[in-house]
Amino acid sequence: MTTPPVVFATPSDLVSAVGTTLPSTEWMVVDQQCIDTFADATGDHQWIHVDADRAAAGPYGSTIAHGYLTLSLIGPLVADALSVPGASSVVNYGLEKVRFPTPVPVNSRIRLSASIASATEVAGGVQVAIEAVVEREGATKPVCVAIVVYRFLD
Repeated sequence: MTTPPVVFATPSDLVSAVGTTLPSTEWMVVDQQCIDTFADATGDHQWIHVDADRAAAGPYGSTIAHGYLTLSLIGPLVADALSVPGASSVVNYGLEKVRFPTPVPVNSRIRLSASIASATEVAGGVQVAIEAVVEREGATKPVCVAIVVYRFLD
């Protein structure tokens, strides 16, 4: 069952939403094709990500997702948890404090838990900081913790 996103009609509605916990997203699988596609897009073909045979003998027993792949998945996961239909667009504005406490082995299932940490009116819209925690099914530590900053434009 898919949990619907929290909906705010307009960017200005986000200002009063500080502290709101967003619904956890559905689990998604990070498979080797996803990892390989990211490696091709970024040019990062380090063996621990793309060489299954060598990685099997490595420290994690399999290939693992790039940390930046995990980080890049936060955007679409946030879109699954938060909707602002009155925004003309949403742009990434930046990141604060990013950590990767534990790896994402190939074929892991991950999901996002998040909350709205701050929301401030800026020229043309609202700047929102979201405390994002990407968790891996069965892991005791999150795989990524970050504060992601977006601008929801009028």
